[in-house]
Amino acid sequence: MIDPNTEFETVIGLEVHVQLSTDSKIFSTARARLPQGQSVADEAVNANTTPVCTGHPGSLPVLNKKVVEYAIRAGLATDCRVNLKSVFSRKHYFYPDSPKGYQISQYDLPVCEHGHLDIELGDESGKRVGITRIHLEEDAGKNVHLAGFSLVNLNRAGVPLIEIVSEPDMRSPEEAGAYLRKLYAIVTCLGICDGNLQEGNFRCDANVSIRPKGQEKFGTRTEIKNVNSFRFVEKAIEYEVQRQKSVLLSGDKVIQETRLYDSQKNQTFSMRTKEEAEDYRYFPDPDLLPLVIDPDYIEALRETLPELPDQKRDRFVKDFGLNKYDATILTSDKPLAEFFEAALKVLPVLGISAELGGAKSLANLLTGEVSRLLKESEQEIHSSHFKVEQFAALVGLLHDKKISSTAAKQVIAILFAEGGKVDEIVAREGLTQVSDVSTLEPVIDQIIAANPKQVEEFRSGKEKIIGFFVGQAMKATQGKANPALLQEIVLKKLKG
Repeated sequence: MIDPNTEFETVIGLEVHVQLSTDSKIFSTARARLPQGQSVADEAVNANTTPVCTGHPGSLPVLNKKVVEYAIRAGLATDCRVNLKSVFSRKHYFYPDSPKGYQISQYDLPVCEHGHLDIELGDESGKRVGITRIHLEEDAGKNVHLAGFSLVNLNRAGVPLIEIVSEPDMRSPEEAGAYLRKLYAIVTCLGICDGNLQEGNFRCDANVSIRPKGQEKFGTRTEIKNVNSFRFVEKAIEYEVQRQKSVLLSGDKVIQETRLYDSQKNQTFSMRTKEEAEDYRYFPDPDLLPLVIDPDYIEALRETLPELPDQKRDRFVKDFGLNKYDATILTSDKPLAEFFEAALKVLPVLGISAELGGAKSLANLLTGEVSRLLKESEQEIHSSHFKVEQFAALVGLLHDKKISSTAAKQVIAILFAEGGKVDEIVAREGLTQVSDVSTLEPVIDQIIAANPKQVEEFRSGKEKIIGFFVGQAMKATQGKANPALLQEIVLKKLKG
């Protein structure tokens, strides 16, 4: 029996399946994606197939060169070694969504291996997570379960994937979430993945175990299968860690198994016992030659890599004076970073220097209220009503002190809901900032007269209470008053 006071350490490794944004499938000419990155699963059932996809006898796979290019790009961006020779293997399992009875994948000789990813955590600390391997494989079809029977849709069968397998280096759900967000930022920045989480373009299997602190030997791990949300991965790991603790403290043993996560109930449940590599009976695929890559081809691809998220983040910090936190949020979302840079180009037209405060003001808007609204609605900024020119105009009004930060939030909410022009919204809603001393002084006089107790506290040395008076004045003016001017007037009157 384990001592109930035992402290446990969590051990997490992640296997991420990234759907590659190629036009055709990995081993056939069937479409791998539709325009605008829509899923081929949305087409008429089993319409997007070939004899290769359906496993017809005598059909032979032909490797898609673009798939190899995308895998190498992912490897280079994560500091992996790109192997000059890799081998495709048959991974045997017998499910209805795998018509051949095996999946073409890579096993002992993957295309990339031995890389790493540096992640940043909320407390501004960092950590390096090792990447064991990146290998190529084909996706399976989709089972459709109906009342009393199931059907199979093979439109998705053969869609190209890379599986990115981490080392068991993560020790908390927060670290796992940070790793996934960084990896997502990289593959979408590279343009090798559409990044549509709802369509399963980027999904994760989490291997979770616990062990007493100080113990080197790993505990028995469970695999949480196919989670396609960063937040749900974190919540699933949190639940699974607590479940395993309860099992061990009750005197039982954790069973090595595959589990599924139910986001409605916020719990994991058993799916099947966990297979080991030998259960899949891997062997080299006799229909596919070893993949041999020219070193010059690798270097040519390295030269074409775009500015990666960490590089862009460091540039935003250096060139525009952003703090690391805001720069990280901007660069973790490719459309958001592109929107930010496009708006920066408009600021000089309005007489605002990006380097002298304009970029910081814009970043505050995008990482604050804008990111909150987009996250709540599960939208990306390019599919919203937000327009680059209107955000530049909003920064201009803030820069000229014509509106307050509170009013800016109101404008953003209206832009998000219905679009429009900033100037017209400010005029229509009466959001112009009040910076007239003669208008604000009577308001402050009234607040001071109504709060003698707070006045005494201020005069007895509690100067922080000035925020109370400023807050009351902002409330009285419906957020329209210039807060800096308010503070100046309040100080003058309280000290006078």
